[in-house]
Amino acid sequence: MSETTPAKMPEPMIPEHEITFAGGVRDRADRIRDNAVMVRRFWDDSAARVLPLWRGKPLLVEPEGPDGAEPQAPVSLGWLPTDHPVLEGLELDPVLLGLDDPEGRPSGRFAVDFSAWSDPAAPDGPPSSFRDPTANRHPDLPADHVFVDTRMAMARLTTQDAADVAAAKGVLEWHLSHPFCAKCGSRSKMSHAGWRRDCPACGAQHFPRTDPVVIMLVVRGSRVLVGRQQAWPKGMFSLLAGFMEPGETLEAAVRREVDEEAMIRVGRVAYVASQPWPFPASLMFGCAAEALDEDIRIDPKELESAMWVEKDEMREALAGRHPVIAPARHGAIARFVLEAWVEGRIPDFG
Repeated sequence: MSETTPAKMPEPMIPEHEITFAGGVRDRADRIRDNAVMVRRFWDDSAARVLPLWRGKPLLVEPEGPDGAEPQAPVSLGWLPTDHPVLEGLELDPVLLGLDDPEGRPSGRFAVDFSAWSDPAAPDGPPSSFRDPTANRHPDLPADHVFVDTRMAMARLTTQDAADVAAAKGVLEWHLSHPFCAKCGSRSKMSHAGWRRDCPACGAQHFPRTDPVVIMLVVRGSRVLVGRQQAWPKGMFSLLAGFMEPGETLEAAVRREVDEEAMIRVGRVAYVASQPWPFPASLMFGCAAEALDEDIRIDPKELESAMWVEKDEMREALAGRHPVIAPARHGAIARFVLEAWVEGRIPDFG
């Protein structure tokens, strides 16, 4: 009787640590979130640090100042002591991101919404561009401490810093957009160290939401299907993507979305990688998909245009040498997937 060779788990097409917002290893300390006394003790500790976010922008330490170029020099998060003077007098509801334990002495890492501060230099209303290029400086913080749009800096953060931003931004924006109980309509309150909202009227508990999204490398031979939305920067084309619906598998969502947006039939589907995407709180499932036909018919409500691009042409676009196509920006899973495809790390459908 012949011995059976044990099956081996395949290596990931794209390692987790290569993807922005993924690969964080912080201890999220769920075990202490319900212990308000212990959480407060960590907050009051002199070693504790807090990350303020102003209108969704994390505080960064950026000596050279943001200039919009990609890629740029690395930046770090602007962690502040929890008793920093700029926090005095503000009604803060800290979110416990987790614990830092570099030398065997755990210390808390928190995030707070700092939007109560009014920056006189900031324009009213939301930014008019796809990414907000402005930097906001608080007069009582060092000059190199700036609030920067996450999209402007995401590719320049370390793995752990990016993961902390994804958690902080996702949870804080959920609190801002969900102040009322979805069951009875009463105002709810933050609890569980920021990871839950409780309704004092009906007792319902609500948890931060994460919206699943499929994003697809749709290939046919040596070509990939890309599209663009009207609101995107000029020339930018990216992979097709869409929100999953209840009752769908990843494979079913990929097939439905590609059919809806470009009327291309999809056969086989393979999972590639995932990425937390805190705009405001999505989880991107990167997939490779086999196109069964190639006649594109776009839905103008979904896409402005779509086209097939040869692998060599996409390689030029990723290198910034294409005269027309600007690929997905640095830090987005679409770019990681496209780079892996042109490098041969994502196998073709044989």
